[in-house]
Amino acid sequence: MPLDEIEKKVSDRYAKAASTGEQMCCPTSYDMANLKSFIPEEVLKISYGCGTPAGLKTVSAGETVLDIGSGGGIDCFEASRLVGPTGRVIGIDMTDTMLEIARRNAVIVAGNLGYPSSNVEFRKGMADAMPVTDGTIDLIISNCVINLAPDKRKVFREMFRVAKLGGRFTISDIVADQPVPQYLIHDAEKWGDCLSGALTLTDYLAGMAEAGFIGIHLIKSSPWQRIDGIHFFSVTLTGYKLPATASAPSPRHATLRGPFSRVVDERGTTYLRGIPQALTVESARLLSQPPFAPLFVLSQDPLTLNQADPRWTAVLPEQTPCVWKGDFALLAGPFLEAQDDDHHVFRRGEPMEICDKTLKVLETDGYAPHFAILNRAGEPVGGATTSCTPGGGCC
Repeated sequence: MPLDEIEKKVSDRYAKAASTGEQMCCPTSYDMANLKSFIPEEVLKISYGCGTPAGLKTVSAGETVLDIGSGGGIDCFEASRLVGPTGRVIGIDMTDTMLEIARRNAVIVAGNLGYPSSNVEFRKGMADAMPVTDGTIDLIISNCVINLAPDKRKVFREMFRVAKLGGRFTISDIVADQPVPQYLIHDAEKWGDCLSGALTLTDYLAGMAEAGFIGIHLIKSSPWQRIDGIHFFSVTLTGYKLPATASAPSPRHATLRGPFSRVVDERGTTYLRGIPQALTVESARLLSQPPFAPLFVLSQDPLTLNQADPRWTAVLPEQTPCVWKGDFALLAGPFLEAQDDDHHVFRRGEPMEICDKTLKVLETDGYAPHFAILNRAGEPVGGATTSCTPGGGCC
């Protein structure tokens, strides 16, 4: 199916939904009671997405926020409230009906917030050719929209182009646990349902990294639909466009605390738990970002940790037989590869089947933020216990 035909069908589908009130696409859980206090009902009833609202907990007053696929404007209006009257919000959408609704309500929202004028601007444009100046955006958000773009790698490059040095993105989208087959890709109806355009998590993360973003990591995930054996699930991801220089003197060494026994970062550097690793200036800037802070000790001088040190962390499975229940774990950053204490090697985005004991490990506080968990069993599993090693260790 030609790309322009896909774009037209998706735009027409969302224009129709705006007129009829049809519920579209993705899982969402907006706090409507709060939003109703300043956003008109006309906007709330046509709000679709799979994150709530993605990334806005990190917004500071005065920042500039870009919303890709702004629709009726719900996330832009919430961003407007959070950045304050000195901040700025830009919404981009390709559907005239949505833009008309958003623009009509922008003045109303500004009045409800007590602003002298609206700090939100809505522009018509495509996600892969955004009408935004280079290097002007502090935070890019998007709520179940990039999935609808035929060329997602071009979208990721556009995101990197418009982000400031030191800027970031937080986006929610639908991904799949395996490649979507051609018969779904060419099903126009399922494009609007956030199915046909889904990338695998591996390809999604790789596309962002290729664009130049770093420190890409999972905020949350949740299952959505299973169709013909393909699992579609919602993920919210954050990543950074690193600043050109550090704001303070850079640490010279990093020591992995755990719970992983070994990790490989996005630059290919390997860190072993407890062993200090010399840092480049760029690596120091990377490890200073929020997703790494709980996992490393940064220092000027080499610092070795051992199991007696309270900063050392490890989570061991129960020494009992395993049960296989159909669970699969997907590492979702901020590492390309990570290993636990039972020698499982997880590669970013790739589903790995895990037993019940490993699942319990990955559900602990140290591991859980880094994994999406799916269950591929079609019905409850009553499998027998299995001793994976002579000593009863994990698989």
